[in-house]
Amino acid sequence: MGEEDYYLELCERPVQFEKANPVNCVFFDEANKQVFAVRSGGATGVVVKGPDDRNPISFRMDDKGEVKCIKFSLENKILAVQRTSKTVVLPEKRTLKLLKSHNINVNWYMYCPESAVILLSTTVLENVLQPFYFRAGTMSKLPKFEIELPAAPKSTKLSLSERDIAMATIYGQLYVLFLRHHSRTSNSTGAEVVLYLLPREGACKKMHILKLNRTGKFALNVVDNLVVVHHQDTETSVIFDIKLRGEFDGTVTFHHPVLPARSIQPYQIPLAGPAAVTSQSPIPCKLYSSSWIVFQPDIIISASQGYLWNLQVKLEPIVKLLPDKGRLMDFLLQRKECKMVILSVCSQMLSESDRATLPVIATVFDKLNHEYKKYLDAEQSYTMAVEAGQSRSNPLLRRPVRTQAVLDQSDVYTHVLSAFVEKKEMPHKFVIAVLMEYIRSLNQFQIAVQHYLHELVIKTLVQHNLFYMLHQFLQYHVLSDSKPLACLLLSLESFYPPAHQLSLDMLKRLSTANDEIVEVLLSKHQVLAALRFIRGIGGHDNISARKFLDAAKQTEDNMLFYTIFRFFEQRNQRLRGSPNFTPGEHCEEHVAFFKQVFGDQALMRPTTF
Repeated sequence: MGEEDYYLELCERPVQFEKANPVNCVFFDEANKQVFAVRSGGATGVVVKGPDDRNPISFRMDDKGEVKCIKFSLENKILAVQRTSKTVVLPEKRTLKLLKSHNINVNWYMYCPESAVILLSTTVLENVLQPFYFRAGTMSKLPKFEIELPAAPKSTKLSLSERDIAMATIYGQLYVLFLRHHSRTSNSTGAEVVLYLLPREGACKKMHILKLNRTGKFALNVVDNLVVVHHQDTETSVIFDIKLRGEFDGTVTFHHPVLPARSIQPYQIPLAGPAAVTSQSPIPCKLYSSSWIVFQPDIIISASQGYLWNLQVKLEPIVKLLPDKGRLMDFLLQRKECKMVILSVCSQMLSESDRATLPVIATVFDKLNHEYKKYLDAEQSYTMAVEAGQSRSNPLLRRPVRTQAVLDQSDVYTHVLSAFVEKKEMPHKFVIAVLMEYIRSLNQFQIAVQHYLHELVIKTLVQHNLFYMLHQFLQYHVLSDSKPLACLLLSLESFYPPAHQLSLDMLKRLSTANDEIVEVLLSKHQVLAALRFIRGIGGHDNISARKFLDAAKQTEDNMLFYTIFRFFEQRNQRLRGSPNFTPGEHCEEHVAFFKQVFGDQALMRPTTF
């Protein structure tokens, strides 16, 4: 299997620690994501390492017996060590204050540091869970709920195991994940993962069921809002996305794996120290090893090999494994690092080899613009709230975060469409249809179309002499009015004479100031178009000769300069009876340039009547 087929991988730079052995005990703190390697009960040293720690923490402590658990408080300020089932020792003397107590029989507990929620297992079957929520030094009791155990013969004693429960935040909401090894319905085979939504207020509710269609030993991770289920027997993993459409039965939504099961990408253990200099090749890591321990959300630890990895999702291989472009877009738009992959998918569907149909292309554009519009609306609401002074009264008001799923018009133009229109092998009707489809989609979501997209359409039409189509698009306002677009039309007059009138009509609709239009045209070196425009509205007797001669000279087109110079000589003759420029017009340098290029004899002679 090539590297392009694996959609899960272990991070390149794992946290490395001393392997677990009879002398060295290894512990993991889920809150700080730190690994503790404790040698000889701490007497010969404790080394603490975390994914973000540049420098490991090392210290020694007296060996007062076997260490059962060891953790730092947040920011590594206080160390707590547990050596017996009923005592926790803080090496530094501190006073502790009892804030609140609850009498409850507890079988086991689970804590989620990201959401500050603890779950306590109660009752004989261990399946009634009591959550508590910690916030700012207070502890709140949330409604307890029952986990439905699978159906089993009466002779079998079932209870809920801590191993089959996980807590994780998915799409910003806290879920309790229950790995049910047998379905509750007799006609369904295989295990399933049941997701219970645990809100801050209100009762816990069963929301999703992930169908695994197999039995055996499983482990769960959550990566980039995807539930990853590892299967030890087959040494493969599958991913589920609860945002994708599933089968809703009126109560819960059933989901199947997004993709076929695949192994995590093979991992080579890098050689360290002097051995790395020799010709020894890196050692392949045993994936799905029985010594692997999985922690939420995305951590895998191999205590026997001395590694802590973060699990990662690779998006590029998924593009080939998910042929339905609409579903692929739904999937990619929810991922954190999706932008360049989505742009690549868009370019690919417009390539000769993988060309998609127009309805598929339309679906993809609509999905992109749906996200784009959501962001624009949120940004507008925020701006209006700030302008209305609500930011002072509402401290929770936050500027919307622009995620990678927001692909604006400049992204699509720069990375997809501008390269697409240059492809000579593409039928021009298809090229124009794709451009118009993108513009249609923007209009559908009431997003103002940027002028450069209209320019791209017009240039493509002109390139293929499709002037009748251009006329229709303008006549029926398929292309929205804008000043840059009107200026582009003015510049097309020599190819397509009606473009001049189409442009003037557009400028009238825009109520544009005439001198502003002239400035825009001159800035684009459209000197003749500017002159034609000003003559068309009858303002040519009042314009500055120097401004036009400056612009003509900048084009470095001597014949254009000659034409403009001659026009103003004729104007001078008509208005003043002499072709010469007056000192107030400041055209001396242009007269000198004209003589230098064309000679004195080319100057216009005064005509007398």
